[in-house]
Amino acid sequence: MSRRHTGIRALAAATLLVPLAACSSADSDGDTKPAAKAAGFPYTVTNCGVRTTYDAPPKRAVTMNQHATEVMLELGLEDRMAGTAYLDDKVLPKYAKAYDSLPVVAKEYPSYEKLLAANPDFVYGGYASAFLAGDGRSRSALAKSGIESRLNIEGCAKRPVTMNDVYREVREVGATFGVRDRADRWVGGAERELAATTKKLKGKKPRSVFVYDSGDKTAFTVGGRGIGNDIIERAGGRNIVADVDKSFADASWETVVDRNPETIVILDYGATTVAQKKKRLLDDPALADVPAIKNKSFAVLPLSDMVTGVRAPKAVEKLAAQL
Repeated sequence: MSRRHTGIRALAAATLLVPLAACSSADSDGDTKPAAKAAGFPYTVTNCGVRTTYDAPPKRAVTMNQHATEVMLELGLEDRMAGTAYLDDKVLPKYAKAYDSLPVVAKEYPSYEKLLAANPDFVYGGYASAFLAGDGRSRSALAKSGIESRLNIEGCAKRPVTMNDVYREVREVGATFGVRDRADRWVGGAERELAATTKKLKGKKPRSVFVYDSGDKTAFTVGGRGIGNDIIERAGGRNIVADVDKSFADASWETVVDRNPETIVILDYGATTVAQKKKRLLDDPALADVPAIKNKSFAVLPLSDMVTGVRAPKAVEKLAAQL
């Protein structure tokens, strides 16, 4: 599972002195003029407690986790990417050509040495596990190597994540790479898409929902803090474990039985198929009287739909249609 921080800027500033001097130009009087900065820069952002000022857009980004990769590809930034790592499922068809043009640094998370070998100037992680200090990939370690970083907002959320956080994620990445207009266009389209889905659902009674990600002795599920909970609510559902203050968490099967979901949403990814997950649920005698099991009421979404990325608005529509 891809789920299961400022750095040293003085050195970086010092190393910029030579190239900045080289980029200056002389006028007819022998005076020097600094090279023009890119529009929108310098840009300062605080992300998950790390404040960073960018004097120019990153040129060699490495993305770790699928939703980070897809944010970059949606914004047309494949030419600024030095590589990717760790998919949970397939990228969307519209990203396939761009994705296939990029080096895969590692199937899962790369070692710190392998990551450095890609020569990145920016690393973008989707889950907090992308920057585990124990694996040598902490954001502070990257900063010591002169590499800036970003963690998806959901990875450090202290409150429930909503679609507004998705918009913020896309806009901040867009600003970091100097493509604010692309980010704004995407947000505008997402807002219109969500408004259309909301209109269709007006007046309908919410349906109680349980999300089954994986697990046998306990069920790994979507809690109340992540974007998954917001997606469920916008799609006309009510997450039966919304009171769990985590994005993803384990729930007991007794809780599932006690809270009687009308529909179970199965997350599709990894080696265990949707059919195998469904069979495990249907064959469990403890769940026999749960309405979703009795009526074989299931919905299916890819895992990548239920995280803070560019799939989230469409996921609302997809889930609403199934509920």
